[in-house]
Amino acid sequence: MLATAEALDRLLDAARQVEGRERVDTLDALNRVLAADVTSPLDVPPMHTSAMDGYAVRAADLAGASETAPVALRVLQRVPAGHAAEPLAAGTAARIFTGATVPSGADTVVMQEMAQVADDGRVAFAQAPAAGEWITRQGADIRSGSVILPAGTRLTPQALGLAASVGCAQLDVVRPVRVAIFFTGDELRMPGEPLAPGAIYNSNHFTLRGLLAKLGCEVTDLGIVPDRLDATRETLRRAASEHDLILTCGGVSVGEEDHVKPAVEAEGRISMWQIAMKPGKPLAFGAVRRGAGAGEAGEAFFIGLPGNPVSSFCTFLLFVRPFLLRLAGVKNVAPREYSMRADFSQKKGDRRNEFLRARVNESGGLDLFPNQSSAVLTSTVWGDGLIDNPPNHTISEGEIVRFIPFSELMW
Repeated sequence: MLATAEALDRLLDAARQVEGRERVDTLDALNRVLAADVTSPLDVPPMHTSAMDGYAVRAADLAGASETAPVALRVLQRVPAGHAAEPLAAGTAARIFTGATVPSGADTVVMQEMAQVADDGRVAFAQAPAAGEWITRQGADIRSGSVILPAGTRLTPQALGLAASVGCAQLDVVRPVRVAIFFTGDELRMPGEPLAPGAIYNSNHFTLRGLLAKLGCEVTDLGIVPDRLDATRETLRRAASEHDLILTCGGVSVGEEDHVKPAVEAEGRISMWQIAMKPGKPLAFGAVRRGAGAGEAGEAFFIGLPGNPVSSFCTFLLFVRPFLLRLAGVKNVAPREYSMRADFSQKKGDRRNEFLRARVNESGGLDLFPNQSSAVLTSTVWGDGLIDNPPNHTISEGEIVRFIPFSELMW
């Protein structure tokens, strides 16, 4: 069995960004991956602006101001945001508002709380400001010509706002990764269907489809495939056509009814099988040959997930997610881990790398779900993330462990 780190390295080494890009409206680009750098054509802000409601002045005009000897200036203009400003004459002030253009000649903004309006319309200042106070300089956020979002960036809401701030109405993004998915098992039924003796509902169908949707994949759902080698091979051939990845769930173990591995070996190749992790040992990786038709040369990647619901959930998060992101062109696919206190003890380690479902308690430590079986899907809803526990390692209460939140693994 491969160590989890080595297995992930193999997957990521094999992944190549898919070909093809699209130009989409910035408003519609959420969660897409940039295919090209976004370079700013302008400074942001494009001019000096006021950071406060107040008065734009020349600092030299107020050099001697004090509480005992305030300096009064005539207010000759009013500058709201979005309006042009006239040059500021020496010995005068301009009423100015947050975000408004600072008049040329002014080098300071005094906030309105520090000024006193007199009956004759002049404004008095009782202290001398420093030059540059409460002015946001041109280009303070972004300089013209700078790359603000590099290719390979997955676009968050704030990244869309950043692109919009430099006037980008459209963005070049990588086309969605095309995934064909199917499930094996004669015992599987869909919700709404009656359960015959020995049958179970196909919860993995909903979990995995939801995870693929969060990653922005273009999914072809081939449903449930009978537990037969010929049916599995035929579905693999269909799935290989026009897809980047074939994702299966179930049938990758070593039982007589587990046909996925021999089917993939007949239609392509298996280059990795069985990972030293718990839950999720029977994870398969390889490729399936495409047909000989026009435009179908080459292979579609293949990943086979185990059928137990927690095993398929965890292996997707830890292996399929980063693989799909790398296919989409994302450079940094590693989730952030956090060092946190275990408020429990686990007296027996496992020879495999364990991923334990845990949640953060009110005191900032981690509680462990009491049943860590790979069949207990409840633990994935109860928990906030996974503890990455090394092989053969026992955990003592109060020990610092590595914790990966689900929020890091579903983005």
